[in-house]
Amino acid sequence: MESILVLTHVDDSGAALAKTSLEAVSAALNLATRLAAPLSIGVVGGDAAVAGQLAQTGARLLAVSGEAFAQARYSSDAAACEALCRAAQASIVIAPGCARFARVAAGVAFRLGGVIDTHITAIGGTENVEASRWFYRQRLEAIIGREARPWFLLVDPGTHPVYKAPSSQADPSTATVEEIAVELPAQRTTVTGVRSPTLSGETIRPEAKLLFVAGAGWTKKQPDGQVRSSDAAQLILDFLRGSGASLGSSKSLVDQTGENQQVLPFLTHLNQIGQTGATPRHRKGLSTCCYGEEPHVVGWRFISERRAISLDPNCGWARGKADVVYIADAFQVIAELNKLLNPGQG
Repeated sequence: MESILVLTHVDDSGAALAKTSLEAVSAALNLATRLAAPLSIGVVGGDAAVAGQLAQTGARLLAVSGEAFAQARYSSDAAACEALCRAAQASIVIAPGCARFARVAAGVAFRLGGVIDTHITAIGGTENVEASRWFYRQRLEAIIGREARPWFLLVDPGTHPVYKAPSSQADPSTATVEEIAVELPAQRTTVTGVRSPTLSGETIRPEAKLLFVAGAGWTKKQPDGQVRSSDAAQLILDFLRGSGASLGSSKSLVDQTGENQQVLPFLTHLNQIGQTGATPRHRKGLSTCCYGEEPHVVGWRFISERRAISLDPNCGWARGKADVVYIADAFQVIAELNKLLNPGQG
């Protein structure tokens, strides 16, 4: 019989589990139910009491806690995850594919003589575990099975629902949490703090509910015969600030940087979505001035609700790729939206 362990960690506040960790808990609960297998949950963080939030899962709760584990660091995180895996004696280890665990999971698997698969989007099977992931820029889906154990599965964020405890949840403080002792090696690094861009400065926001995609049309000649790149940049930035959306881009737009054409100054290839870019999983998406199908067929595969603004009702994107299409000028539409989002600037 399989034995399942899900690894989790606290969020930046240190008082709750990270969203990606709760998604991994949902995946593990579902698998444990189908296999009728025992489930353990390991928590890495500064305070072991956080594990009490999972008391209603009925799983065995393990925790590695202390000041050394409050912040992400390879040496301490790897040691903590190894200790949790050894304590749980798990044959299947599920962890969120977040930055904190993605950089240590392969090392932990090696220490335990196991194997690892990343970017898992679904875990199926009733007798044998079957993990699904995408290849070739989300064009091919593979179902993976392995006999080697322990088998580490890193679950992609956004592919599973967030675990929510029943409303009748008991007092978390009464939960039984097993503290796992970890003997840390000599620490050569010290976490002094976290530096991150301000909301007005960043354009890539994985947790945003809306993905706003800009296409090359923003830097082309407009109906008045003029190229209005500076106006386009200001409109888009104002919209991002007002809506809190994340910014995506078509390949044709970010490529203009190397073609000596007018560009949007805040765009980089990190904003690129599609076959050669990212495949985000926001709840909603709004496409503007995009006339090619590639960013939408591939890059928008996991967007739940897709809308577009286009002057051409017959373009490939408008015909069947979007749930709603607004036949209008994107400059005018975004300008009006900005007045609603930022009434003080209107």
